[in-house]
Amino acid sequence: MPDSHHPDAVPSQLVDDRGQVRFGVFPASLPRINGRDCDYRTPMGAPASRRARHFHYKQFQYFGIISDTLLAGCAFAHTGYIGIAFFYTFEPATVRLREYTWRSPLGRALTMSDSPIAGESRFQQGKVDVRMGYAREGDALIKTLHVNIPGLTLDARMQEDAAYQPMSLCTRTGVNGWVYANKVAGVPVQGSLNSDDGAQDLQTLGACGHHDFSAGYMRRETFWNWACLSGTVDGQHLGLNLSCGVNETSHTENCLWLNGELIKVDTTGFHYDRDNLLAPWRITTGDGQVDLHFTPQGNHRERMNLGLFASNFNQLFGRFEGTLTLTDGRILNIRNLYGFVEEQYAKW
Repeated sequence: MPDSHHPDAVPSQLVDDRGQVRFGVFPASLPRINGRDCDYRTPMGAPASRRARHFHYKQFQYFGIISDTLLAGCAFAHTGYIGIAFFYTFEPATVRLREYTWRSPLGRALTMSDSPIAGESRFQQGKVDVRMGYAREGDALIKTLHVNIPGLTLDARMQEDAAYQPMSLCTRTGVNGWVYANKVAGVPVQGSLNSDDGAQDLQTLGACGHHDFSAGYMRRETFWNWACLSGTVDGQHLGLNLSCGVNETSHTENCLWLNGELIKVDTTGFHYDRDNLLAPWRITTGDGQVDLHFTPQGNHRERMNLGLFASNFNQLFGRFEGTLTLTDGRILNIRNLYGFVEEQYAKW
């Protein structure tokens, strides 16, 4: 299977006409993630069954909003067996957490876009209508989140200008799998949150956003940590994406963004107390570029054990402190920047 790390290698789709997956780091978002077209096989090399091709394919999309006064997270996950959507808001000043989770057997209420640059993903069930949209406007890529549930509506929009560099890569997972991941952070967010408490303007709050578009034949049983922050430092837009446990075969997804420029960093270590996730965390990279302390203020948790499918998911939100060292030696001092960390076990 080819490795696409050449600066100009941006194929129109991830899987070629022979069913081969393109691995490597890409300089831009791929227009189409046609994952089920791949030559998916059993660990012994035989063609996988139609059932396996369907139920082993996983898709995940996440839209996060970060500011000093409001944090919000929304995710879609389609595992084949079940479709899940969650949404929450957290207000640091009052420590108020509003959280919602919806599930749909076989994902009947959930449709997922196969493109991180065009189309719409949607969860619609009863009075719940949640949508993530992807569209080009001129040279810019617009990502939107619309949440319409009883007592609350959210309309959010982040714009990646032409110069913005997304993290876009595909790595192997195990003997027969792979994951494509497309992530951005440190992108300003506009829009509004309206609820029984009144209206909040996201631009006025200085909100920044994170987005994750991931898909592939992931490990049947897996575990990962993840960290993200978005904000401004010395008047510059800053984003950070760190992970361990998923994309680490030949390449990693670990990076930061400064004013839209992607800067790679090394493998990441997460140091924390698994018996007390609300205790402080420390997050470092092997090259010394990242040295951060994270103080959790709350936790959105999902726990299920259905036999074939199980999940123990913790997404914590709080404040980062520490330093980021750029490749030219400059040091960014991080003080009270909000963001997220995760611990997740999944059997899917």
